[in-house]
This record gives sequence, C-alpha cells and structure tokens, in this order.
Amino acid sequence: MIGKVKILKAGFFTTIQDEGRFGFSKYGVPRSGAMDKLSFEFANSLLGNDKNAACIEWTFQPPVLQFLEHTEIVLTGAEVDAFLNDVKIDMYKKITITKNDILKFSFCRKGVYGYVGIKNGFTTPLVLKSRSFYKSITSCFRLENKTILPYQKSDTQDSPLSNVSVPVLFDNTKELEVYKGPEFDLLSKEQQSFLLNTSFVISNTINRMAIQLEGKLYNDLLSMLTSPVLPGTVQLTPSGTLIVLMRDCQTTGGYPRILQLSEMSINQIAQKRMKDKCRFKLRNYFSFV
Repeated sequence: MIGKVKILKAGFFTTIQDEGRFGFSKYGVPRSGAMDKLSFEFANSLLGNDKNAACIEWTFQPPVLQFLEHTEIVLTGAEVDAFLNDVKIDMYKKITITKNDILKFSFCRKGVYGYVGIKNGFTTPLVLKSRSFYKSITSCFRLENKTILPYQKSDTQDSPLSNVSVPVLFDNTKELEVYKGPEFDLLSKEQQSFLLNTSFVISNTINRMAIQLEGKLYNDLLSMLTSPVLPGTVQLTPSGTLIVLMRDCQTTGGYPRILQLSEMSINQIAQKRMKDKCRFKLRNYFSFV
C-alpha cells in the first residue's frame, strides 16, 4: 500500500536523496546522494530501513509537511526545533505519525542540511538506479509546494528505539581529515606547509556541487589534462583559490587535485556555513580510485 506526504511549504532547497548513483561516472553522471551521509544513515538506521532508503534533504530552511497516512519518521542533520501539530518533538528519535499530522520546523540554528527519514523510504522514481534528485537527470531537481511524495506503508510498528547521541558535526572542530591528492607532491615544500598550516574560510559560494574557500595558495603548477575527480577532491585553481568538490560534482576536472577529504570530512564541511573556518589535517596514506 502507498502512503503520501504533501509538501505544504517546500523550504529553500529541498530534495529527495539516497546514497547516490554509482557505476555511471564514465558517462559523466555525478554521484549525487545525501550531502551529510552520516546524518542520512542515522535516519534510516533508527527506522530499521534499508541503508539506501530515500529521505527528504532540506537546506537552511526546512519544509512544512503534511502526512496523509500513518507512518514513522526520524529527523536528523542540521540543528533545528521541530514541531508535530505544534508540539515539540525530538531529533534522532523515532516519531509515530498519524493521518493528517503536520510537521513544522523553527529557524535552523546550526548546520546546513537536515533530513526527514520515513519508514521504508520515499518511493519517488528510480533514475539510473537512484532516487537522488539532480537537474537534467531527474524530472525535477527540487521539491515544490503541493508536491505529493509517495512512500511504502507499513501495517506494523516496531518497538520504540532509544535516543542516540547527535553526530559531532556542529562543534568547534575546524580540522578536516584529508589525504594527499594525485598532484600534492607537485607542490613545493613551502606551498605544502602553507596548505596544511593555514585556516581557510568558507566563502559564500556553497552548493551541492562545490564549496569554495577564501584564502589563496600561490599556484605555479603547469596546466594539466582533464582527470577524474570525486566528491571531496580539493582542486587548486590557477588563481590560487581552493574548491572542495561535493556530492553533485562533475566526474572530471582540469585543475590540480591536491587533497582528498575523508568521508567524515565531507560530511563535516557540508554542514559548515559561510565564514566558518577549517584546516586540513593530513593522513599519511591514500589510494585515489
């Protein structure tokens, strides 16, 4: 049986995301998927869902949702107060929903991306083995007011689960774990030292494709052929600007790939806001695939 959720207010930029598309890079198709995969995984784990079950991902400003059937949900990600029929509810805890319940949120206090997980996941169309929205691949690239989202109803309810600790994504930790990128060793010792001992600032260029950092690294590297890139690849532009590629990034790029963020660091930088600071902490091993 199919349940439905109505989008009363879509928020700033709200999409459907799962783990993303894999196996299509050779066709130039981005991976996409949840920007903060740790929070996404928490939502599905608490609901007992398949790890790839699709969730709502909202950005800065949460949506207002009406549930047209009973179900269960979990809220994770960016720090925000949530209200079910104007009664405050907890994040990181399974919530029972009854017919016509309305979910609202207050102003987002910390972080950027929040998640609404639903029992069994949303069943929007599969495109190239994924439900993740991406412009020019899926029929829509963000949710709009009055959109109806389907999900697979469950006639049984699991026993309640305990609260879990909130992932440490919104504390004052500025260090991002990174590995050497393929072109890291082309940098001089002075350039490497500057890169690893400088606090960079998140610029106002933040989206699902990339995050640009303020603070320039002198770049005297020669131009290079277009080469494979991944989410988390740190590119050095000719002007010395650093660009951290994110989930919707292209599959190839022509700028030197000087660093590669760990999976946890991708989650952490995704939740950073404009003017937040970050530093790179180098690990001693990395295999670029």
